[in-house]
Amino acid sequence: MAHRTESPAGEPLREVTEPEADLLHTAEQILLRDCMRDRGFVYEPVPRQPVPDARDFPYVVDDPEWARRHGYGSDLDRKREEISTEGVNERYFRSLPQERRAPAIAAANGSRPDGLSARAPDGLKISRSLDGCQSQAERGLYPDLAAWFQARVTVDSLPPLRGGQVIADGEFRGATRKWSACMNAAGYAFQDPAAARAALPPPDRPFPREREVAMAVAEAGCARSSGLAETAARLDRKYDTELREKYGHDVTAWLRFRLDALPRARAVVEADAER
Repeated sequence: MAHRTESPAGEPLREVTEPEADLLHTAEQILLRDCMRDRGFVYEPVPRQPVPDARDFPYVVDDPEWARRHGYGSDLDRKREEISTEGVNERYFRSLPQERRAPAIAAANGSRPDGLSARAPDGLKISRSLDGCQSQAERGLYPDLAAWFQARVTVDSLPPLRGGQVIADGEFRGATRKWSACMNAAGYAFQDPAAARAALPPPDRPFPREREVAMAVAEAGCARSSGLAETAARLDRKYDTELREKYGHDVTAWLRFRLDALPRARAVVEADAER
């Protein structure tokens, strides 16, 4: 399996830790900033997780304490939207004169979306520019950019594939029926968690907080008491293992690229701190 393969340095391949993922992101942001500056534009590094408490629940909300604090997360969704629309880089690009805006975007993303391509597991071809600062920043960490891009496209495609397999599994459907019965007893007539999501209004016009929290807490409690949370987690692990084995070449490359990039990322961050 990919997890037991060794890197060229002899280190067993593994997922990077959260602090290491932050390090890789920070280094990439610094390289992106420097590239944009060299091309006459401004870019401010942004954090990897701008809303730290935000969480994704791909199958069902299963954390009652989180649900008591955030309901379904409409408050966090609004924060993310505010950051994405009012972030310093978005404001900068919007502030540029029209004749400078397109060159700035081209500097960041490249002039044409080609030169770098990868094939996703579903056969879709993903292409991106080779000459933008985003690609240049990534090349500073992952010198074999073409192989890195293919590995990333594959690995990024696995969660939705895995999610579809979990939801289609008979065990998941059986646990969902028990969850639905629990929710009905609590006063919420939903066939499955997807139906509960569909009933939510947009984040900018949410339910009153008390209503959102009550519904989310009921969902989380039922996820645990019905066994849906445990079933979803177990099936998620099962299909994750199967997909990682099926796409082992790209998964192994992804793990190796990330681990091998850590010394380069550390050097970038340390050099930036000394400026």
